[in-house]
Amino acid sequence: MKHRIVVLGAGYAGAYVAGNLARRLSPADTEITVVNAEPDFVQRLRLHQLAAGQEIEAPRLADVFAGTGIRLRLARVTALDPDRRAVAVADTDGGGGELGYDTLLYALGSHGADRGVPGVAEHAFDVAGRPSALRLCARLDGLGRRGGGGNVVVVGDGLTGIETATEIAESRIGLSVTLIARGELGASLSAGARDHLRRACDRLGITVLEHSTVEAVEATRVRCADGTALASDATVWTAGFAVSPIAAAGGLEVTGEGRIVVDRAMRSVSHPNVHAAGDSAYAIGDNGRPLPMSCASAGHTGMRATATIVGHLTGRTVPSTRLGYLGNHISLGRQDGILQLVDDEARAKPQYVGGWRAARIKAGVLRMSLWTTSHPTFGLPKRKHRLAAVQEASAERAAA
Repeated sequence: MKHRIVVLGAGYAGAYVAGNLARRLSPADTEITVVNAEPDFVQRLRLHQLAAGQEIEAPRLADVFAGTGIRLRLARVTALDPDRRAVAVADTDGGGGELGYDTLLYALGSHGADRGVPGVAEHAFDVAGRPSALRLCARLDGLGRRGGGGNVVVVGDGLTGIETATEIAESRIGLSVTLIARGELGASLSAGARDHLRRACDRLGITVLEHSTVEAVEATRVRCADGTALASDATVWTAGFAVSPIAAAGGLEVTGEGRIVVDRAMRSVSHPNVHAAGDSAYAIGDNGRPLPMSCASAGHTGMRATATIVGHLTGRTVPSTRLGYLGNHISLGRQDGILQLVDDEARAKPQYVGGWRAARIKAGVLRMSLWTTSHPTFGLPKRKHRLAAVQEASAERAAA
């Protein structure tokens, strides 16, 4: 019987791992199934551009995995039973069922979190998924057709909030954009990068409200804890992300926020036949700090999970790799950006790259990420390794 590998999620981490496993493991011994709710690959790093009205490529996963031997099941994961090694799914056509596995990679990513703030779920938009980004785009289109401008309030000054505010301000001329920051704008950046960010906001006409906490989101305004009320025709919530509760409900050991606790091999500390990668994984980096939710972390954890699965199944030594975090690429519209490197303690280095050079670097990273995801088996060894258990069984039969 073939070893069943199931990959949950086909984002940056899941698609990468599935393609690598398909190229490196013999199809005579393994079958790989990818479960994903959407039929297309979502460039999550560019969803703020989609919301601003730009065309973003979304390759069909059926085409991405064509010729790899990977089975694609378009379904939503509804439950996980790691003790029975089973995943419950709801198919897009209304059906459902259960998938058994021998090895599982959990890469369901993250979604926007309202942090318990009243009105966010009812009235705010987000750019954490393609459907929600398209809804925001439609809303901005409506404001543009109205002809009288409008007010857009972006809540959250993390990377997503900064990129969303600057993209909308640049692409949607006529709209008034306000960015609400809990603390100082760009607090995690170096002094020079913070100044660059402020100049970019000034150039784009973005009003920045610092040291402010949102108390409630209403249909036409945002209320802050200090009593400030901002008129808003479209409120964009980027003040936090959360993971699916499925891992916690299934009994895996998770953090308080639901991320799967893994060792340095990306194996669940409670269920070793479950691996996690991307935003769903709580992995400690070389500096002793948890890797942040990011595309870069998806790459590190995905590579590590792949090496572990291949090594474990084929009896090979799992190579030791670094789990580091080098820094952040921040786009400030299409012609500006910031590249901020960090030290071993995750603190911003004094030097940074800003302007069109940083924008080009970010664009290059995005193109590379899309290309490698769309060609998941390119450049990998053509030799497909047999599983160790199969090799041992073959040796025993030959000896007999």
